[in-house]
Amino acid sequence: MDKRSLTERDICTQFITPALYDAGWDSQTQIREEVSFTKGRIIVRGKMVMRGQGKRADYILSYKPNIPIALIEAKDNSHSVGDGMQQALDYAETLRIPYVFTSNGDGFVFHDRTGVSTPPEVNLGLDAFPSPADLWARFRSWKGLDSESEEIVLQDYHDDGSGKGPRYYQVNAVNAAIEAIAKGQDRILLVMATGTGKTYTAFQIIWRLWKSRRWNPDGNKRVLFLADRNVLIDQTMVNDFRPFGATMAKLSTKAKTIERQGGPSVDLSLALDRKRRIDTAFEIYLGLYQAITGPEERQKLYREFSPDFFDLIVIDECHRGSAAEDSAWREILTHFSDATQIGLTATPKETEYISNTEYFGEPAFTYSLKQGINDGFLAPYKVIKVHIDRDVEGYRPELGQLDRDGNEVEDRIYNVKDFDRTLVLDDRTLLTAKKITAFLKESGDRFQKTIVFCVDQEHAARMRQALINENADLVAENARYVMRITGSDKEGQDQLGNFIDPESKWPVLVTTSRLLSTGVDAQTCRLIVLDREIGSMTEFKQIVGRGTRVHEDTKKYYFSLIDFRGATAHFADPDFDGDPVQIYTPGVDDPMTPPDEDPSPPEDEGEEAIPPSCDEGATIIDQPGYPLVPGGPVRKIYVDGVGARIIAERVEYLDENGKLVTESLRDFTKTALKKRYATLDDFLKRWNATERKQAIVEELEAEGLALDAIADELGKNLDPFDLICHVAFDAKPLTRRERAETVKKRDVFNKYGPQARAVLDALLEKYRDEGVLTLDDANVLKVTPFTAMGSVVQLINAFGGKAGFEKAVHELQNALYQETA
Repeated sequence: MDKRSLTERDICTQFITPALYDAGWDSQTQIREEVSFTKGRIIVRGKMVMRGQGKRADYILSYKPNIPIALIEAKDNSHSVGDGMQQALDYAETLRIPYVFTSNGDGFVFHDRTGVSTPPEVNLGLDAFPSPADLWARFRSWKGLDSESEEIVLQDYHDDGSGKGPRYYQVNAVNAAIEAIAKGQDRILLVMATGTGKTYTAFQIIWRLWKSRRWNPDGNKRVLFLADRNVLIDQTMVNDFRPFGATMAKLSTKAKTIERQGGPSVDLSLALDRKRRIDTAFEIYLGLYQAITGPEERQKLYREFSPDFFDLIVIDECHRGSAAEDSAWREILTHFSDATQIGLTATPKETEYISNTEYFGEPAFTYSLKQGINDGFLAPYKVIKVHIDRDVEGYRPELGQLDRDGNEVEDRIYNVKDFDRTLVLDDRTLLTAKKITAFLKESGDRFQKTIVFCVDQEHAARMRQALINENADLVAENARYVMRITGSDKEGQDQLGNFIDPESKWPVLVTTSRLLSTGVDAQTCRLIVLDREIGSMTEFKQIVGRGTRVHEDTKKYYFSLIDFRGATAHFADPDFDGDPVQIYTPGVDDPMTPPDEDPSPPEDEGEEAIPPSCDEGATIIDQPGYPLVPGGPVRKIYVDGVGARIIAERVEYLDENGKLVTESLRDFTKTALKKRYATLDDFLKRWNATERKQAIVEELEAEGLALDAIADELGKNLDPFDLICHVAFDAKPLTRRERAETVKKRDVFNKYGPQARAVLDALLEKYRDEGVLTLDDANVLKVTPFTAMGSVVQLINAFGGKAGFEKAVHELQNALYQETA
């Protein structure tokens, strides 16, 4: 047999796989072939959405399911035995796999990424592949696992029998946490971007520890899962945590029936009776921070548990308070200080005063937003920046200006920090609502789920009213088309489940202040609107995370973010898409105030909510120079008839490196066009050589260059040819009317008969008035004014047939673009 004639798959089947069997690897539980571990980045070009190629490993070898330890990259026999090593090492780094092999069917090259082996890379014969026991012994020695810790590390994952397994990064996160705990670490931090399945990851960690006999020899394995949203607790119990069954209960006095995804409704088990007495018979407890602690002694329910009651505490969204030493939530962690504690977050806090890493230590695992987008598990985004004149220029009242109550408005300059917080310009709110509605209408889908973030609950109420008036037709169809969902609005909160349910059509547009900024799994959210300042990178990442979930059933592959307040300046932070947010130690001349302020505590838990402390409240609404009057609410000043207008609007784009390009639409278009056409002559050659001019426009749109948008920005009635020449090469543009009149003056149709000339004249009018480029499409003859001239067949025959018609039209197009300034 000639090996060189075999395909890569043949090499795998006839040589590599048999070598693995001979070494003792099990085909059912240890060998996985052609493993696709990323989905491929989602690429958005205009309205076209594509997926890049995902990464696929030829073999992943696991000692036990979901405990991968080796990777093999195969090549056909025309390659050398080590040709795939660089690619294999790249995959292994992503997958956190220590042992890497390559093969072409003649033998193996083995690379030890742990740094233990000397030399790190050696050649092996085809019959010398190491056994599972050999590689595991190497792994165990490298990790420093004794027999007890090994038993914890090797505890099985939960398998629901559906064939669904954790994604590669979830495996990495679970294994990293379990290994750390097995070696005695009792504070673990996992950083995973919003939308990457932190709760499912937490479930697998808890399941494996809960099932491990060695973890707690006395058999009392009690777990506390803490979150800061009721909806998170409820959905966790009926979905990801469902396998815990009757051993699980919620620390609440309120009975509730929850609809489970793809299944019947479920009654939640409660661990508290009406008198808030605790049932200690359960093993898995889920609760709100707010439900078990508070500023008053009677609210500190956690003290009813002995300090050693829980063996494991998992803190979801741990950036929201557990990192602050004086936080009310930190009390819980301190009380159960002997328990193993795992913090989950998408955005760890790091300031001079609040530190997750000081409490938990450096993250045991990090999976960033950028990684999620690059792997294709998270949705990319478009950013639209809208600048309103009052925000940019500020507002100074006229002398003696009165507010809505007849009081004189203080004479000073009001700016974006004041609007809707201390000063209300209703015209600005109306303009914002109009712009949001225009975006929805222009997109062609007014039913895309949208979250509008407002300054406070009152602003959210006014925004709701403005959006209702802009969308009166759809509100008439269903009053839930626009709703406010805030902490003080029970009717709105009751609709939160419907908003996040992909199967529920209503509500569509919701206004909020902070309720939807964290933890809400809005899978089908396609539009996020920022109409308030966001001073915290932590909160900004959380808000962006509301849109990053991909929902393939509804073809939601990307989302848009409209920014009215300049909040997307956070994109300039190099840490935005990369590592967790960190700050440097202030220098001598640097301000001492930490730049990253803590967001306010959640506001949606009714009776169980913790009242915000003075410090927390001031952090959110403090304005330098305009302190609040202690003990009283802010009195807003309402000024009518001031007016507001858009002075600039631009779109930011993701470039090929995944970075947001911050430049005007015109500059972005020019740069992109010049990458395609280096000179004006290059473009003219391409244009003249293309018979169907619309094809060039479609090619540009496929790459995300919408010429209609730049035409609107320029405010000129130009066709694509002149737009490209003008924007990319600074050529003087001619309007369609000017080009059409020039062709008429040349009398280029005199060689045709009367009927053919009439058709060409009408086509020229179509170009001049409507910008039609597909003039050679015979379907254009089926509309007015051609229908009055004769049938399509008659009109084409006036040119001697279809070929004659197309030739005449191409001559017309050439004549149109003969004048090039």
